[in-house]
Amino acid sequence: MGYVQADPIRAPARAQDLVLRHRVRGYRAGDLERAYDSLAIEEDFFVVYGFVSKELQALMHPRSRWRSTWSPPIRKRAESLLEFVRERGVVHPRDVDRHFAHGTVTNYWGGSSNATTHLLERMHYRGMLRVAGRENGIRLYRVAEPGCAPADRAARHQRLDLLVDAAVGLYAPLTSRGLSHLVVTRLGHAVPQWRGRELKNALARAKKRLAHAKLEGREWFWPAEEAPEGEATDHVRLLAPFDPLVWDRDRFEIFWGWAYRFEAYTPAPKRKLGYYALPLLWRDRVIGWGNLAVKGTKLDATLGYVGSRPRDRAFKSELEAELERMRTFLAL
Repeated sequence: MGYVQADPIRAPARAQDLVLRHRVRGYRAGDLERAYDSLAIEEDFFVVYGFVSKELQALMHPRSRWRSTWSPPIRKRAESLLEFVRERGVVHPRDVDRHFAHGTVTNYWGGSSNATTHLLERMHYRGMLRVAGRENGIRLYRVAEPGCAPADRAARHQRLDLLVDAAVGLYAPLTSRGLSHLVVTRLGHAVPQWRGRELKNALARAKKRLAHAKLEGREWFWPAEEAPEGEATDHVRLLAPFDPLVWDRDRFEIFWGWAYRFEAYTPAPKRKLGYYALPLLWRDRVIGWGNLAVKGTKLDATLGYVGSRPRDRAFKSELEAELERMRTFLAL
């Protein structure tokens, strides 16, 4: 895959684990974090924040141009913090804050965050630090190896094209609008050094390179080597809210005729599907959702359906098989 989106909510497991359980044989919740040191992966921002292969990460760095936008006081603080991390090898944000006592800042959600953690995150994004692992879910940092800038315009174009192909490979098929959003907006955050015309030109090159077809007034794009034809099998799958199959919400509505919403940050009285509803895939249609919770050593599953629940024996059997797979995944 090259990349899997991360999310800290565990209901009943983190998003990255819920995505990988369908794609890695014998996968168990937490395997990615446990194996992090032995895998050629990094935590970084791609389409959104997640885990990327080292090869994919190298295409996005250095993001050095954006370091120059820091004010002199922030730059001086970052340099002092970088030296502190270099001296100690691996650091916990708590230890850094204890040493520097940077105070608090307003975070992206409007609340208060530790200023040290905020600066560490900014330095990580800019490629000054890398995530060395986690301790009880908290990121530990070490100094990163500096990235190599592309030598010329052709090398820059090649990097962008490889990044676009990686993103399209994950999220295709994409409408023209969806492809534009993915390349210009989402990848714009991953490679801020190449915003504007560079990304628009990469989008134009992608449209010439990708397979495409027009259906019911919409232009669709997908990798040229991918065959869109296929037969649906009798499988039930409970998907993560950020699974590549459901990530594009516009496509979700086009394909399956209803709107899925992630409601973890929606006030409880306004929720329609539930706190962490998992889209329910049956054959080639998402027909409902499931809210799963671990109670003691038992898995509690509450299911909802857009229409009526399928009555055939195959669905009942496959649904129980999927819940059993979930129990195994969660080590219940």
